[in-house]
Amino acid sequence: MSDGPGPGRERLRAVGKLVVLALGLVLGGLLLRALGAVPGTEWVDRYIRDQGLLGETLFLLVGAAAAAAGLPRQGVAFLGGYAFGAVIGTLLSLLAQLLGCALAVFWARLVGRAWAERVLAGRYGRRLRAVRDVLAESPFGATLALRLLPVGNNLALNLLGGLAGIAPLPFLAASALGYLPQTVVFALLGKGVRVDGAWQLALAGLLLAVSVGIGLALLRRARAGRALAAP
Repeated sequence: MSDGPGPGRERLRAVGKLVVLALGLVLGGLLLRALGAVPGTEWVDRYIRDQGLLGETLFLLVGAAAAAAGLPRQGVAFLGGYAFGAVIGTLLSLLAQLLGCALAVFWARLVGRAWAERVLAGRYGRRLRAVRDVLAESPFGATLALRLLPVGNNLALNLLGGLAGIAPLPFLAASALGYLPQTVVFALLGKGVRVDGAWQLALAGLLLAVSVGIGLALLRRARAGRALAAP
């Protein structure tokens, strides 16, 4: 007699969750389009869109500051797609997220080390040392796996990257690569909300499901997800 669901059933359940997640994203985008009022879009319409280099620079600076402060990076990507379209919005949003990541990492390493360690220790307790060890042993793989998931605490991982004392290059490179799929997804979502772009919404849902599936597979190898997946 089997003690539990087999691998086939587990895979089917995981696929089902990814499908639900993708459909939820598409339906959420359609709802935002129907409502016609999305938080942040009025500010983007006034100061960012159609402002040329000045608007792009302002978006980059504000987006980097928001990402460094721990605001959802998906929101930065959404507003980037809304303001500039899928391609330019993705590039500017990705750069803003990466700058915000670097700011948080170096701040934790050089300035706020004691504060960051105290806050993270209070939130993650005994798991903190284990996650730091995983990041130190596999900075690229563990970081990439965690960045690919749509859940988790982006700021916490940035601070841990600074506290772990790992080389900045693999951490930032893995962050950029891990940020990319969701940045594309939410830039497409922002573009689809602004224009009549049903195909952008559908493609965003598909890409999100694929990126989450890859992230989950990598997490089984990196063994860091259980400690940092909490929002």
